Amino acid sequence: MNIPLSFARPLAGADPDVAIDGLVHDAIARGAWFAFSLSGGKDSTACAQAATAMLDQLGHPRARRIAIHADLGRAEWRSTPATAAAVAERLGLPLVVVRRSAGDLVARWEQRFANGCRRYEDLELYHLIGPWSSASLRFCTSELKAQVIGPELARRYRGETIASVLGLRRAESAARRDTPISRLDPRFAKPGNKARTRMISWHPLADWLADDVFACHDRHGLPLHEAYRCHGSTRLSCAFCVLASGADLAAATRAAGNLDLYRHLVAMEASSAFSFQSGRWLADVAPHLLAPSLTRNIVIAKRQAAERRAIEAAMPAGLRFVKGWPPRLPTIEEAGRIALARAQLLELHGLHNHFPNAHAVRQRFAELLDASASRIRASSS
Repeated sequence: MNIPLSFARPLAGADPDVAIDGLVHDAIARGAWFAFSLSGGKDSTACAQAATAMLDQLGHPRARRIAIHADLGRAEWRSTPATAAAVAERLGLPLVVVRRSAGDLVARWEQRFANGCRRYEDLELYHLIGPWSSASLRFCTSELKAQVIGPELARRYRGETIASVLGLRRAESAARRDTPISRLDPRFAKPGNKARTRMISWHPLADWLADDVFACHDRHGLPLHEAYRCHGSTRLSCAFCVLASGADLAAATRAAGNLDLYRHLVAMEASSAFSFQSGRWLADVAPHLLAPSLTRNIVIAKRQAAERRAIEAAMPAGLRFVKGWPPRLPTIEEAGRIALARAQLLELHGLHNHFPNAHAVRQRFAELLDASASRIRASSS
C-alpha cells in the first residue's frame, strides 16, 4: 500500500459499525469533551475518523472535541509529529501536544539504568536491572502517555465529563481480547472529587480488524504513516519498540531518520550489557549500520551479559526479588554467596562495593527488613 501522506482518493463503501454503549451515550448527552488520542498510527487515525463521524450523526458539538498527542521525543519516528498534525488537520480537530516534563523515553531508559546501578550498589536490588521497558513493565506507555495525557485533560476540563477516545482493538492481541467498549477511568478524576470531573475511556474500534482499519484510510483518504507506507511495518509505536517483531525492528532501520536513534540505543546495549529485548539484541538487527568500535563493544557486552546471568544463577534462589523484598534475613552462608556474586558483578560494571563481605550483606538485609516493618506499621496506624 503506497499512499502519500497527503490524501488518497476516497473509496466507496461504508466503515464497519463503531462500538458505542450507554456510558458513551450518556457522555454525549452531557455535552462531554471528547479527546482523540493520536499516535500517528493507523488505529488512532481510523478511530478518530470513525468516532468523529458518529459524533456528528448524534449531534455532538464539534467545538467540544480535541486531538491530543503524547510526544515521546527521540524515541519517535521523525515523521510521527507531522503525521499526527496532518490527521488532526484533516479531521478539523485542534491538536494539543504533551510531553513528559522529566525527559523523553530515551532519557527515561537512561535514568532507569542509572537509578538501577545506584540501587544495586546500595543493595536495594537483588539483581542488576537493565534500562529497557518490557511487556510486563510498560512504563513507556504508562509514564510517557497515560500519565501525561490524563492529568492534562483533567486540568483543562476541570468539572466536565471527559471522554478519552483510544484506538484499541480486541483483535490486536490476547491481552486486548477483553477490551470493553468503554469504561470509567478514575485514575485522574477520582470518584467524588470536589470539581466533579468525570473521565471515561472509549474504544470505538473494539471489534474492527486490521483490514478494516486500512480500508478506512483508503475510503476517507486519511494520512498513513511512512512506517506502513514506505517501510513495511505492521504496527506503529516508537521507532524501535521493546515489543516489536524482528521484522518491524528491521523496517525501522530502513528509515534514514531513525539511524541516529538506532546507534544510540545499540550504544546503550553496549554500555549496560542488557539486550533491548529479552533474547534479542538490537545490535543484531542491522549490524552493517554500526561502526567497528561499537560492534566490538557489543561483543564485550554480550560476554558480560552471559557472565552476569551465570553469576546471578548461583545466588540463593529463595532470596530473589519479590514484592516486599527482602523476604527474610539470609543465613551467614547465604550472605557470603551474595557478597561473592555482588563483588563480581559490581566489578564487571565498574560500580562501588559498599557491602563487601557476608556480615555487611547480612547487616544490610536486617536494615532493609526493619525499614519495611516500619513502613507497614506506619501505613496501618
